[in-house]
Amino acid sequence: MDVILVPGLWLDGSSWAEVLPVLAAAGHRTRPVTLPGMASRDADRSRITLRDHVEAVVREIDAVDPREKVVLVGHSAGCGICHAAVDARPDRVTRAVHIGGFPSGDGGAVADSFPEENGEIPLPDWSVFGDEDLAGLDEDLRASFRERSIPSPARITRDVQRLRDPRRYDVPVTAIATEYSTAMLRDWIARNVESVREFTRIRHVEYVDLPTGHWPQFTRPHDLAHAILAAIGKP
Repeated sequence: MDVILVPGLWLDGSSWAEVLPVLAAAGHRTRPVTLPGMASRDADRSRITLRDHVEAVVREIDAVDPREKVVLVGHSAGCGICHAAVDARPDRVTRAVHIGGFPSGDGGAVADSFPEENGEIPLPDWSVFGDEDLAGLDEDLRASFRERSIPSPARITRDVQRLRDPRRYDVPVTAIATEYSTAMLRDWIARNVESVREFTRIRHVEYVDLPTGHWPQFTRPHDLAHAILAAIGKP
């Protein structure tokens, strides 16, 4: 199976480095994505849109043998991007895995609007995040994260998500809860909270707890990899 992994804000494809070997050892072909404008800190991000990021993931899907289906794995803001890619290619995706994030619906946003500086969004000070977000992210991991972080294009958090194909709701989803629990997520869904409303329309959703902070690819990478493997194994 080809597994396409889409990072969230401030991260490139290398952020999956400790997850990939477990997937590869299980026989899967991994495709970690470095989204447009995220190849280096010096890249020009001023004109990059949310649609540019979605189309980059769609190209990864199209690069796979058309006789095969793929699994899409998204983290945080990458969940909304993956959901839009599912909308573009619903017949090519066998499952979407959302880690610490939600499949944002049509007319919504894929991420919170963090402070913008010159058309891009740098990684904020840690004080911006809650204790639950930072759980497991010790001083060494924080330093490593900040060193590798790349500002994200500002329009990723400001552009409106546009979806059109209702067949996206036929693609099964695994929601991996990290800094919140699946019980909390189910409660938000039951209360029809806007940010999770798309879950109510998806026909098959599996909920998995992976207690840690917002970045399990750094704090619990092997456990995250095994959770992804378990999701891939679902019919």
